[in-house]
Amino acid sequence: MFGSNLLRRIDWLTILLFLLLVAIGWVNIYSTTLSDEGSSIFDFSQLYGKQLFFIGVSLVTVVIILAIEAALYERFASLLYIISILLLLGLFVFGKTIAGATSWYDLGFFNLQPSELAKFTAALALAKYLSDIQTDIKKRKHQLYAFLIILVPMALIIPQPDPGSALVFAALIFVLFREGLPLYYLWIALLIVVIFITTLMFGTEWMAIGLALLITLFLLVKKASFKVPTFPLILLFIISIGFSLSVNLVFNHVFEQRHRDRFSLWLRLEKDPAKLEKIRKTIGYNTYQSEKAIEAGGFRGKGYLEGTRTKGDFVPEQHTDYIFSTVGEEWGFLGTTTVVLLFTLLLLRLVHLAERQKNDFSRMYGYGVISILLIHYFINVGMVIGILPTIGIPLPFFSYGGSGLLGFTILLFIFIKLDANRLNEWL
Repeated sequence: MFGSNLLRRIDWLTILLFLLLVAIGWVNIYSTTLSDEGSSIFDFSQLYGKQLFFIGVSLVTVVIILAIEAALYERFASLLYIISILLLLGLFVFGKTIAGATSWYDLGFFNLQPSELAKFTAALALAKYLSDIQTDIKKRKHQLYAFLIILVPMALIIPQPDPGSALVFAALIFVLFREGLPLYYLWIALLIVVIFITTLMFGTEWMAIGLALLITLFLLVKKASFKVPTFPLILLFIISIGFSLSVNLVFNHVFEQRHRDRFSLWLRLEKDPAKLEKIRKTIGYNTYQSEKAIEAGGFRGKGYLEGTRTKGDFVPEQHTDYIFSTVGEEWGFLGTTTVVLLFTLLLLRLVHLAERQKNDFSRMYGYGVISILLIHYFINVGMVIGILPTIGIPLPFFSYGGSGLLGFTILLFIFIKLDANRLNEWL
């Protein structure tokens, strides 16, 4: 019910942070896409006008979400997840291709990207499954089912192809760790990443030597009370060598040239400075120009609507994935720091809300929200400033896009509704 009790229980600090991010995002979208300073902000033929319309739709959606009975989100979590999977499957038949990816439905007035909606349905479905009284995440069978909830949408999104959106779903694994998934899964994942990167940078031989030294050091310094059988470590070493040998095969024969160039740029694999600079200005052109825009902003920025690189369209996709570079050029270090602080405060606030939930479903869904927002925020900012490879995912509440803004809004406000209902959960 939508009444005075609900209004008192809603976490207004989270809503304030949401509104600030949306407002600052729109202000920068306006600066990035403005072509005629005399145009009305309500000119819906312009991107900033369309985004303003999307903001209005999202705010109406907020009212609807808060008005719906909180228990219905848990009750229909599985159904919503199935609907989102069917929408993803439908793209292979009815999808519209934009920029090489068949990720949208053409609704005439609006292009709907179902992968954005699948994020909140996957978080709901995972929370629903994990909160079941019969689910024990320490059992292998239940771990498999939980992994499948995460992997199914990923498997449908990767072939679109949209590997960036697919990667976001992997963040939901952190919900499993919060609920008791054995940590050795995390160590295995980290080991795979480290082996992959070190093999590309130094080769299998040096990777093997480094791993052998680490295992030897571990065996030498381990305490007598902490007994680890030697055979599993030897087996781990052999498997790691086998995986390392496959890295170059996959990198050279499975990855496309553009993917290899992005890794070469990120890890500085190309030793020839001239070739590396050429890659940086072609495959890494977006990031290169983004870095230059942020550098040009300095401490205080050039001023609103005064960004020369922004006005000159130097940064491709600056109103979507690279919107953070607009903040850097026009608002400088002070502006980027403000945006970073707002996102950090929002995430910390959500952690606080998740920990105070009275039932498992609400807590688990809350951590699903945190995981999805965190990976978007971390990868997008890291990509724009050049410390992470270009993946192509938007900055939540900030980047241009109706599906993205609507999806993130639904994701967040379902949790706000669940939090507002926490006092009734024992009734």
